Amino acid sequence: MSAHDDHEHAGPGYASPEVARQQPPEKFVYVASLYEGTGIDRPDFIAVVDVDPSSSSYGQIVNRTEMPNVGDELHHFGWNACSSACHSQLQRDTMIVPGLRSSRLHIIDISEPRAPRIKNVIEGEEIKEKLGLSAPHTVHCMPGDIVTISMLGDADGNTPGGFAVLDARDFSIAERWERDAGGIEFMYDFWYQPRQNALVTSEWGAPNTFKDGFNPADVAAGKYGRKLHFWDLEKRAKVQTIDLGDEGWIPLEIRWQHDPDSAQGFVGATLSSNIIRFNRDNGSWSTQKVIDVTNEELEGWPLEGGVPGLITDLVLSLDDKDLFFSNWLHGDVRHYDVSDPTSPQLKSQVWLGGLLGREGGHPKAPGPLNGGPQMIQNSLDGDRVYVTNSLFSTWDNQFYPGIKGWLTRLNRQSDGTYALDPDFFVDFDEQAEGARPHEIHLPGGDCTTEIFQ
Repeated sequence: MSAHDDHEHAGPGYASPEVARQQPPEKFVYVASLYEGTGIDRPDFIAVVDVDPSSSSYGQIVNRTEMPNVGDELHHFGWNACSSACHSQLQRDTMIVPGLRSSRLHIIDISEPRAPRIKNVIEGEEIKEKLGLSAPHTVHCMPGDIVTISMLGDADGNTPGGFAVLDARDFSIAERWERDAGGIEFMYDFWYQPRQNALVTSEWGAPNTFKDGFNPADVAAGKYGRKLHFWDLEKRAKVQTIDLGDEGWIPLEIRWQHDPDSAQGFVGATLSSNIIRFNRDNGSWSTQKVIDVTNEELEGWPLEGGVPGLITDLVLSLDDKDLFFSNWLHGDVRHYDVSDPTSPQLKSQVWLGGLLGREGGHPKAPGPLNGGPQMIQNSLDGDRVYVTNSLFSTWDNQFYPGIKGWLTRLNRQSDGTYALDPDFFVDFDEQAEGARPHEIHLPGGDCTTEIFQ
C-alpha cells in the first residue's frame, strides 16, 4: 500500500478505478463533430447525444455547441480537472476543445452538462507567439491545477512539437511543459502515471506532412514516426527512447493500465497495424508486439503488401481486462481479453463498414455503412463501447470519398463478448446535415481521461 491510499480522495473524479466502475450508466455523451473537409461552410461543434434507452430522445443529438469560427477541425478534447487532481479544489466543470488545424483552444463551460457554453477562445496565433507551438492534440488535466496539451508542430507546422500548459484555474497560457525533450522530433499522444513518476509520448508526423492527406512516400522519407519516448514526470525530461522499427510505424494512441501501481500499457502502431505492450522492469522500459493484424489483399488497392488494418484507436477498460481497438481500413472492432497483458486473447470481432466488404450493416442505417470504425470509447462499467467513423478530414476524403458520419454502440453479452446494439444508431449525415463525428467522451470522465494516483 502506498501513502496515497491512506487519505480520502477529496478532489474531482474518482478515488480509484473500482469506484469509477460503480458509477451509474451514462445518459448522454459528448462527440466532437466537424464540417471541416465536408465542403459545408459551417463551424464544427460539440454534439450532446442522448444514450439513455428510457429517454424519448434516445439516439438523438439533443444539443449542439457550435464553435465561433469555421475551419477548426475539432479532434480530441478533455477536462480541466479529473481523477489525478485528487488534491485540487477545482470542479470538473470545463472542457478544453482544441482545433487541430486552427490551433485554437475553446474553453467550454459544462456547469449545465447538457448545454455546454463557450466562455473563452484562445487564438492559435497567441499560442504560436507565446509558446512557438501549433496543432493541439491530446488534453490531460495534471496535478498542480494545470492542463497539459500535446502540440504536434512548431509555430510553422513543422517539427518538433511539444507541450502547452494552461493554468486550470483561469485558463491562461502558462508555459511549455517540457524541460528537456532530448531531441524528440515527433509528438502525438501522451499518458502519465504520478505513482510511477513516468510519462510516455507517441509519434505521428509534422502537421505540414499529414494535413493534406497521406503520401506513402513520406514514410520511407522518415516523415512519420515509429518511436516511443519515456519521461521522468517530475523532472519533465525524456529519459529513454525506443525505436519500434518496421513493426511500429505511426504509433498513435497510448493506453496505460489504470491500476496506479502498474508500469505497463499498450500503444497501437497504426500503419504497421500492431498492438505493442510497453513495460518497465528493473528501471528500464521495453516493448513487445502482442497483437499483429495481417494485411489483406484487395483488388485495386494501390500499395504493395495489401490493405493494413490501420489501428487508429484503442481503449482499455477500467479494470484493465478488456482491450478494444478499431481497424479503420479493414472495418472491424476487435475485443481482446488482456488479463494477461503479454498474451491477449481475441474474444469479439464486429464489422462496421471498411474497405473489405465484410460489414453486416446496421438495421437502423439507411444503407451500407461507409467509412470504418475509428474513435471508440468504453463506458465506466465496461458494458458499452461507442464507435464513430471519422479519422481526419483529408484522410477521410482520400480513403472513403463521400463518407457519411455515424455513431453506434456495442454491448457486453452474457458470455462476456460484445455485439452490435441493433437499437442504437446516430446518423450524423441526417441529424447533423453532413457533419462527421470524431472523439467521444462521457460527461463524468472515462477510460481515456481518468488517471489515478
